[in-house]
Amino acid sequence: MSMQITTEQVKELRDRTGISVMQCRKALEEAGGDMEKAVAILKKNSSEIAQRKGGREVKDGRVAVKMADNKAVLVALYCETDFVARNEDFVSLLNSLTEKTLKEGAEKMKTGAKEMIDAIIQKTGENIQLGDVYEVEGAVLDNYVHNNKIGVIVSLEGGTKELAKDIAMHIAAMKPEYLSAEEITEEIKKTMREVFEKEVAGSDKPEEIKKKMLDGKMTTYFKERTLPEQAFIKNGDITVGKLLAEAGAKIKEVKRYSI
Repeated sequence: MSMQITTEQVKELRDRTGISVMQCRKALEEAGGDMEKAVAILKKNSSEIAQRKGGREVKDGRVAVKMADNKAVLVALYCETDFVARNEDFVSLLNSLTEKTLKEGAEKMKTGAKEMIDAIIQKTGENIQLGDVYEVEGAVLDNYVHNNKIGVIVSLEGGTKELAKDIAMHIAAMKPEYLSAEEITEEIKKTMREVFEKEVAGSDKPEEIKKKMLDGKMTTYFKERTLPEQAFIKNGDITVGKLLAEAGAKIKEVKRYSI
């Protein structure tokens, strides 16, 4: 005869684990009413469920950034649907992982992340995967997160925290490919020149004009994609490079991530 499981026992186990009532009751029945054994059963079940769902595509998720003193961390967490991305348990999981990263570092956080993630997979029924994790340190540091989908951390040499915030907001919106002209290699220039040469080749303009057209396309292309050359999003009359120069600041490090 199976042991009678009380409503109080089920409630206690659900409060401890957040798992559904039916799963808690089943675990308690399997454990013969032993609370700790039931918790262990649920953990084992969550790991097995996570393995089964591990191959399913994760197309949604959230990005979180936390800061303390001279350190900022960014953590991305993926799931299958927007519904789960807005789920309270998923959001809480991401916040916990981000807080652990800030306090303990990325590597230590990752060692305990699987068990935490598996538990939420069991609760939500979706595959959940840890994305990229970044740690940035600096004396002048700030961040910007847009709709929980884009996260940016900016570290400056010189300048102010407010300037770092503005630059982070700009990078979130404008998505520069290069932080400086020095990052544009000769190979990249060669590739783009070949692309634009094909575009102007069919023109009936004189060669001298076609050369000017080609040079103009090259200049415009890289100006739009290089951070210092971009028009500042909050004031189009000034470039980001000039904004930094006037503040006596330089970009030290940037991390941008989008879901």
